Amino acid sequence: MNSKPIPAETDIMRLTGHRFPGGFYTVAHWENYLLTECTGAELLPNGMVHPVVLFHLPIIGANTSIAEMFALGQAESDLSIMIESYDWEILQPLREEIRYRISGGITSAERCKNAQDKLYDRIQFCFEVHTPGEMLAARTTITWHYTRHTL
Repeated sequence: MNSKPIPAETDIMRLTGHRFPGGFYTVAHWENYLLTECTGAELLPNGMVHPVVLFHLPIIGANTSIAEMFALGQAESDLSIMIESYDWEILQPLREEIRYRISGGITSAERCKNAQDKLYDRIQFCFEVHTPGEMLAARTTITWHYTRHTL
């Protein structure tokens, strides 16, 4: 069992509206090549970036990390996070060597109970990827459950 106390529900709810610093991210050709190779696919035409980049581009580009996202929700351990969903909206192709502006934050945070009456906190993160011309190119919505264990 975990000896960490369960965070107060108000502390979790207060996370809604939290904003990450934001920043920029450019996918280099070598990075796209390696990501694409890892999926067993062929490179996409015209320098298009493989969609798998959306696992890390928004997080790093918004100047945060998985570790910070765990800490914000007061994860009990690395194993206490359950994935509800990753939703990727690609509004226009992402391309190599383009400097994208990234913004992001927490859109909702709530205390919940599952069917077995166990507590968890459901936290949803949203990141937006904008072109140099400020067009929305992609949006990722990540929803995690932070499981809570009582002593």
